[in-house]
Amino acid sequence: MQNKGVIKLFAILFGLVSIYQLSFTFMTNKVENEAEEFAIQKISSDVEDYSKLREAEESRYLDSIGNENIIAGVTYNTAKEKELNKGLDLKGGINVILQISVKDILIELANKSTDPAFNQALAKADEMQASSQDAYIDLFFDAFDDIPNAKLASPDIYFNRSLQDEVESSEMSNDEVKPIIRRKVNESIVSAFEVLRKRIDKFGVTQPNIQRLGESGRILVELPGAKDIERVKGLLQSTAQLEFWHVFRGQELGGFLVQADAKIKELQAPVKEEVQDTVAQDSTAVDQEADIEDLIAEADDSSEEATGGEESPLLSLVQGAGYQGGPVIATFKLADTAKVGNYLRMPQVRSLLSAEQRYAKFVWGKATDDEMVDLYALKANKQNEPDLSGSVITNAVQTYDQMSRVAVSMEMNGKGAKKWEEMTTQAYNDRTQIAIVLDDVVYSAPGISSGPISGGRSEITGDFTVNEGQDLANVLRAGKLPASADIVQSEVVGPSLGQEAIDSGIMSFVIALAFVLVWMILYYGRAGFYADIALAVNILFIFGILAGIGAVLTLPGIAGIVLTIGMSVDANVLIFERIREELYKGKSQVDAIKDGFNNALSSILDANITTGLTGIILLVFGTGPIKGFATTLLIGICTSLFTAIFITRLFIDRYGKNGKELPFATGFSKNLFKNVNIDFIGKRKVAYMISAIAIVASLGFLFTSGLNQGVDFVGGRTYTVRFDKDVNATDVQANLAQAFGSAEAKTFGADNQLKITTKYKVNEEGEEVDREITQKLFTSLQSELPQGMTYDDFMISDENSKVGIMSSMKVGPTIADDIKKASVWAVLGSLIVVFLYILFRFRRWQFSLGAVAAVFHDVLIILGVFSIFKNIMPFNMEIDQAFIAAILTVVGYSLNDTVVVFDRIREYFNEYEKWPFKKTINAALNSTISRTVNTSLTTLIVLLAIFTFGGEGIRGFMFALIIGVLVGTYSSLFIATPIMYDTAKNKSEDLLKKKEEVIEEENNEALA
Repeated sequence: MQNKGVIKLFAILFGLVSIYQLSFTFMTNKVENEAEEFAIQKISSDVEDYSKLREAEESRYLDSIGNENIIAGVTYNTAKEKELNKGLDLKGGINVILQISVKDILIELANKSTDPAFNQALAKADEMQASSQDAYIDLFFDAFDDIPNAKLASPDIYFNRSLQDEVESSEMSNDEVKPIIRRKVNESIVSAFEVLRKRIDKFGVTQPNIQRLGESGRILVELPGAKDIERVKGLLQSTAQLEFWHVFRGQELGGFLVQADAKIKELQAPVKEEVQDTVAQDSTAVDQEADIEDLIAEADDSSEEATGGEESPLLSLVQGAGYQGGPVIATFKLADTAKVGNYLRMPQVRSLLSAEQRYAKFVWGKATDDEMVDLYALKANKQNEPDLSGSVITNAVQTYDQMSRVAVSMEMNGKGAKKWEEMTTQAYNDRTQIAIVLDDVVYSAPGISSGPISGGRSEITGDFTVNEGQDLANVLRAGKLPASADIVQSEVVGPSLGQEAIDSGIMSFVIALAFVLVWMILYYGRAGFYADIALAVNILFIFGILAGIGAVLTLPGIAGIVLTIGMSVDANVLIFERIREELYKGKSQVDAIKDGFNNALSSILDANITTGLTGIILLVFGTGPIKGFATTLLIGICTSLFTAIFITRLFIDRYGKNGKELPFATGFSKNLFKNVNIDFIGKRKVAYMISAIAIVASLGFLFTSGLNQGVDFVGGRTYTVRFDKDVNATDVQANLAQAFGSAEAKTFGADNQLKITTKYKVNEEGEEVDREITQKLFTSLQSELPQGMTYDDFMISDENSKVGIMSSMKVGPTIADDIKKASVWAVLGSLIVVFLYILFRFRRWQFSLGAVAAVFHDVLIILGVFSIFKNIMPFNMEIDQAFIAAILTVVGYSLNDTVVVFDRIREYFNEYEKWPFKKTINAALNSTISRTVNTSLTTLIVLLAIFTFGGEGIRGFMFALIIGVLVGTYSSLFIATPIMYDTAKNKSEDLLKKKEEVIEEENNEALA
């Protein structure tokens, strides 16, 4: 090996850099452990809410020492920025994909056009989006083009004041307008991305990740370590539509409520005409300025008398009224707001409003702790536009008002300051209030008691917590989103589950590593010890690179590293087996080592390149944890190649430089597999029959029973719920069915943990829907939960939570369809790429056919196993993104095995040209048996360690890999090679005959 000094220097420097990168993680862990100990000593576990108090104490401790020197000028704050990133499943937190509404942007650009063609195209695009992967804007353009004579440049659509500099004429064709609209939409999405980034930067989470996903209008946000999930969702989805409105006094609408109640009653349950007339006359004769409570009482009395005591549909929901002269019309329960809103939107009810009130906009206030909400009526106009919008805000900070309540103080630009002064002047003169409305919720409606306000300063109060005040100020400072942002996919993992994942991941890592280290020494002796050193260096390099490039370590990522441990020994095994073969031929040790490394290099490169290609496909098509798996797998392939080829070689050469003998075997392994002579080709028909039976059975179950598709592929919500006792999944599922109509509950790991899945309201978005579903879930499970457990306790809270929701996931149907299609393309893409690579390397299509046929064989059988055992195995066997990652890993592993075999066959073709085709192939296969058994056994043991100790979340993933390794090893010997043999044997035998004829002619000529 040339340039040993350079390789040594590189390895040492690389190792030092890796240790340096990882040192930041050790520093932060040490400081955080000290902070945790400090909080435990300071806050007793007997104190109420001790978990939250300890968390707050930890934060204060870390803040106080954040800039103190730890070593060589490194502080906790600087180390935190460079530590190894841990993913959601290891740290807890939230991962969401937000869909910026392109439809909203199109509507805004068209100035909320009422043009029939425009709205028809939008409706058609909505319909098509449910089953299409195309971008919404493309669907809209296609739908618009299908409408005869429809023009985007119409004055009613995009030839308007806001676009007049770009859409210059109503005569512009649709094709001329489309690029303009497309660019404007993209600018809005970029704006949304920047707004969200600014909000997240101020949120205080370390190592957040935010990125655009293509041109789809989707934005990925990962916040590892975030614990207040509801706060995060509010921060991400708040459009920050801040508006200032003049508001009606509550008493001005009191009479309207009574009239509305009578009208609703009339519409719901018609009674005798004379009774209706009496009620109507009584209600229309009320004093419009009377106290609302008196009006309600009078209306109740008159309606009960007229209708025999029937309850008033609207007034019966009223829980109280605002103060005299105030802006509150009435107070209702939060649960009744949807019903009241529906009543007030009825055309027959709105027709009762007076001329002055006809454009009144009814909105709700902020819910109180006892879930009561005030109703307000804003003085809107025909265009439903506010008197002043939040676009005039130049700065916002969280402050405290004169009563020491949390408030948000705002500053306005010149235009806003002037308008604000006009509004406050009018409110002061009229003795009315101004409602400060954020995202259609009234946060406060103060009266102007000390005269008009100049200078553009204002303040929002509204019973905020400090966090809420800070979030609101951050949102206002960052600006509003240009369109609504719906969470189409979300994953929430509690910190308790994250810590368990770390513990199980470390355990599986240690067990797998220990086995591999012992096995290599047991099988190869001192050479195996050198391989172990190379493996340890490999692991250091992997973690060092992950920390250096800022990659996120996930539970599948740990699985990727552990799998790399199992597969990385393959390179050393290939090298050692080739060296042993050269020694058996009688070569000197120096020559045997040299030839062994050289001869193994081709197989090592081919095997790792094919596995690497599938890893790249995973990286391109995968999302979230799958990317983590692919990243560690690809890094592991590169580092294992370097350590096996160069680091191991350095130790072996150094040991043998003084003539010392290195046997590359022990007493146990010296003659193992030495005289193996299996007729693989002769047994191929039996193998074909076994495989045919397995494939037919798999296809039969797939077509009749199908697969258990996860929410990744079909959409829905899934929750991992832990109880304080063992529960019966069937009984729980029956209770859930009453609440959700359809729900599935399965034991997930231990008998006290369930995975609950439902498609209830899967097409509806928003915090209200999410809360409704978790409330129903809590109510349905209450009989199984600890007595006295509240809804807040049931939700994910902190690392001390042992009962309740441990993790949750939501996937909308549109993105589920996209994930499914991307997964199919990932599998097909990997097969196509590998087919072409093998064709390029081996120059014969028969090799490619055999390899791809074997892979199809493996994939079908794995799918069949998951179909057959989906309701039998005591762990999750859903088909989701992780399963696709497993399939692609199996593809890579199977190809790895197959390519090593093919490489040896090609070598034997060149070395033994006169051998019959069948003999050549059998000899080549037998020569790889030792390597095949070694690699498969170590990989299987590693997978079994992860399967047993690696946590419930990846057990199905590991099961797929275990089946894949078994089937893949079998198929490389009994499917790939026999198919190659059957399609190439005639041609090979013809070539052999021609060679024999040429040799015979040459011999005859020589004799002559």
